[in-house]
Amino acid sequence: MSATVQPSDRTLVIIPTFNELENLPLITGRVRDALPDGVDILIVDDNSPDGTGDLADELAAADGHINVLHREGKGGLCGAYMKGFQWGLDAGYTVLCEMDADGSHAPEQLHLLLEEVDNGADLVIGSRYIRGGKTVNWPWQRYLLSKLGNIYISVALGAGLSDMTAGYRAYRRELLEALPLDELSNAGYIFQVDLARRSVDAGYDVREVPITFTERVIGESKLDGSFVKDSLAVVTKWGLEHRYKQVRDLVSAFGGLAVQTVREARKNRRAHR
Repeated sequence: MSATVQPSDRTLVIIPTFNELENLPLITGRVRDALPDGVDILIVDDNSPDGTGDLADELAAADGHINVLHREGKGGLCGAYMKGFQWGLDAGYTVLCEMDADGSHAPEQLHLLLEEVDNGADLVIGSRYIRGGKTVNWPWQRYLLSKLGNIYISVALGAGLSDMTAGYRAYRRELLEALPLDELSNAGYIFQVDLARRSVDAGYDVREVPITFTERVIGESKLDGSFVKDSLAVVTKWGLEHRYKQVRDLVSAFGGLAVQTVREARKNRRAHR
């Protein structure tokens, strides 16, 4: 009897890189060790001056499960993932994943995300802030900033998610095909929030699983403080739009109920004459 075909049987792990020469062989090796042969890797390199792109080509030449997409210049994380998504969709993958190159997302935990996809989820987020999730080697100031920022985002957007800025994710292809990826906001890392809120608003099944986020050991973080201000400003705008829509829908619902009540009252009055 043949095994049941699962969406995760055709999974692509997208790993954007910029100056990740030391980290790249480590993360690709961990992915290949942790996951079955049905999982492939796409390295999206932004013309790294340290030779990461050349190393990616060498890794791909030695392993048929590794692919490389070269971009001209440093186009940002959002652009790298959008290119990676399109490459994966064109190649026929059924699940597409986001993963950092620096080891902060443990490949050994990717099976947790893929299992939820196979159980019916459209988007699964590896969360630091639900029960069982944690961060390792983060300064308390950064943890507090991220935690409070996510609380604010959750309250503002009413999405019911604890870690909307998280970048460890697994998407069903049907979700990515349905979303207007060319309309995503790319202020800072806000595109992650944008993808999650659009998925929730469209009625897709979005779930979180606990993961351990480990601060990079090799290289420097590419995140600067400006993203917080830019991102929260965008989220505030979305939050106001979300609340306005809620009020508008509530008024419309009450209006419809009032009209229906008046019609029924008139009908009953005529019936008793």
